[in-house]
Amino acid sequence: MKNTYIETIAPLLRGLTFDGEKGNISIFEDDSKKVSEQTLPLYLKEIKNHHLLNKEQLVEKIISNTINKFKDYIKKYKQKPKIVILENIGIFYLGESYDHAINIKNNFEDVLGNIKVKSELSKPQDCRERKNSKIITDNGCDRSSEEYRHGGKLYKNNIVKNKIAVVTGGAQGFGESIVRELAKSECLVFIADINIKGAGRLAEELNIKYKRTTALAIKVDVTNENSIRKMIYEIVKKAGGIDIFISNAGVLKAGSVKEMEFSEFSFVNKVNYFGYFLCVKHASKVMAFQNIPSKKYFTDIIQVNSKSGLKGSNKNSAYAGSKFGSLGLTQSFALELIDDNIKVNSICPGNFFEGHLWSDPDKGLFVQYLRTGKVPGAKTIEDVKRFYESKIPMKRGCTGEDVIKAIYYLIDQKYETGQAIPVTGGQVMLK
Repeated sequence: MKNTYIETIAPLLRGLTFDGEKGNISIFEDDSKKVSEQTLPLYLKEIKNHHLLNKEQLVEKIISNTINKFKDYIKKYKQKPKIVILENIGIFYLGESYDHAINIKNNFEDVLGNIKVKSELSKPQDCRERKNSKIITDNGCDRSSEEYRHGGKLYKNNIVKNKIAVVTGGAQGFGESIVRELAKSECLVFIADINIKGAGRLAEELNIKYKRTTALAIKVDVTNENSIRKMIYEIVKKAGGIDIFISNAGVLKAGSVKEMEFSEFSFVNKVNYFGYFLCVKHASKVMAFQNIPSKKYFTDIIQVNSKSGLKGSNKNSAYAGSKFGSLGLTQSFALELIDDNIKVNSICPGNFFEGHLWSDPDKGLFVQYLRTGKVPGAKTIEDVKRFYESKIPMKRGCTGEDVIKAIYYLIDQKYETGQAIPVTGGQVMLK
C-alpha cells in the first residue's frame, strides 16, 4: 500500500504545481520525524479502511483526497506548499529544481519554523510578453529573444529546463550524446542503463561540470519488467515524475537469416521491441497522473529508432525487424495515450559513425568490414569510413546534436504524435 501512495501522490503533486510547461520536482523521504497534522498546513492522511479497497479504488480515493487537500491549501494560504507530509509514510519536499528541493529537505526544521502565510498569491514580475519568445530568465522575465545561446551553441527556446527526462541506454552511444545535450539545457536527466558504473561516471562528470545536480544514474535492464518497475518507482521517489521518456536502449546482431541463431534474434527483439513496450507501459502511468489535475500537462515518449526502421537492412533482419515493429508500437501508443496528453514519436537516425558500434578499435563495424574485405579496395579504417560516408547525400554520419534537435522539435511541437522523424542526412527519404 505504501508504494501505491507514493506512486500516485508524487506525480499528482507535480501536476498540481504545473506552471504551463512543467511542475515542481519533489523528493520523497521515508521519515520518522515527529510530525502531526498541526505541524504543517498540507498534511495528507491515510485513506480510512484502505485495507478493504482494491488498488484501483484506493488510487481513486488518493487522487481525490490529494487534489482536494491541495486546492484547500492554496485557497487558504495563497501559496504552494514546500513540504507535504504523508501520514505514517513519509515526506515530500517540493522545489523549482532538484537542488532547490534538496535544500528544502536539508533545512527541514528551518522551513517549518519560517513558513509564513501570505494573504495573496505571489505575483510574477511585470514583464511584457514577446510574441515570438518563450524564453524565461531566473527572475521570470522574457529574454526578448526567439533563440538564445547556451554553451556556445544556438538552441531554440529553453523548453527542457527543470523538466525530468529519462534516457535508457544513456551511458554510451546516442544515449550519452542525448544525456549531455539535455544536461547542458538544465534538464534533470536520469541516466538509465544496465551499465550502472558507466552511468554513474557520466552523471558525476556532468554534475561537476555544471555545478548543479543535472544527472542521476539509475540501473535498469529493459528486458526485465521488474527492473523497469523498480526504476520508475525510484525515479518517482527521487524527482516526482517524468516529463520526457527517451527509449534509446538498443542492440544490434547482424547476420544472414540462414545462419542466425534464434537466441540472437530473440535477444535483439527483447531489448529493442519488448523493452520499448515495457518502458512505455510503466512510464505512461506516471505521466497520466501528472496530467489529471490540469488536463493540460503535455509529456513526451520518444523512441530512438533507426533508418533501418524505415528501410530493410541486408543481413540485419533481427535489428530491422525490431525497429519496423517498434514504429507500429509508436503509432498505436500515440493513438491511445493522447487522451492523457502524452505524445509518442520515434526518431530514425542514420549511422552514428563516432559511436562504439562503428568505431570501437577491436570490434567496431569499421574494423570488421576492413578485415572481411566488405569494402572493395579499402586498406584502412578511414577508407571504410569514407566509403560509407559517400552513401549519404550530406557526406557525413549522424551525430548526437542532430538527434537532440529532432528531440527538441518533438517536445516543442504540441501538434505532433505518432510520427517517425528521419535524421539520416538524406540517406532515407520518406515517400
